[in-house]
Amino acid sequence: MSKRFEAKTALVTGGASGIGKAVALALAGGGANVVINDLHRESAQAVVDEIEAAGGHAVAVAGDVANPEDVKAAVHMAVSSFGALHLAFNNAGIGGPLGLITDITIEGYHQLMNVNLHSVFYGMFYEIPEMLKAGGGAIVNTSSILGLVGEATALPYVTAKHGIAGMTKAAALGYASQGIRINSVHPGYIDTPLLAGIPQEMYDGLVSLHPIGRLGTSEEVAKYVVFLLSDDAAFITGSQAVIDGGYTTR
Repeated sequence: MSKRFEAKTALVTGGASGIGKAVALALAGGGANVVINDLHRESAQAVVDEIEAAGGHAVAVAGDVANPEDVKAAVHMAVSSFGALHLAFNNAGIGGPLGLITDITIEGYHQLMNVNLHSVFYGMFYEIPEMLKAGGGAIVNTSSILGLVGEATALPYVTAKHGIAGMTKAAALGYASQGIRINSVHPGYIDTPLLAGIPQEMYDGLVSLHPIGRLGTSEEVAKYVVFLLSDDAAFITGSQAVIDGGYTTR
């Protein structure tokens, strides 16, 4: 891979598995210094070890993205370890409670919103000032196909992911003239460890929602995210980047 991210530093939240890990590995392979944030330090360190074994540079930082102080600490780790912050993938999230609105507890609703939506605000709140100091940068926020369409039994998740899409657009407009590009990515159902162990009938049902006839892979989403973070996407900001096997085309 070309070293198109050489001398750049990237922060990836939820970087220990799935899409986050795939993006972290791809950025490191492109020459970036990568800060891997995850709730569990051991999991984050395992990705760091993989990157370093391949000749890259990375550090691990444990933290709960629902806590603004932990997000601030992750950004500080990037700057203190590598001198600046240029790129960020605000990706950490949870599935959260399922059911109709009256089936969901208020506590469950707030937990999902804290992790999936408010964390993206905290991320950009602390990332953008450092990117301005560095002369510009790029941010990708993980939304979902459910940030574009509805699903009756996933109301909190749908709400948070729609919120990310709107937050991304507003922030993109606010900083476009200052050299910071901000986009959201909207994956369909991706074949990650989160789906491990679900009944085959349920898995097949998810596949059937995608006209392309399969689920996506973390690596496919990572290629899209890495493109948006790269200078190849220099004229793209405020976009909703859909990678869903045709899910939202129906």
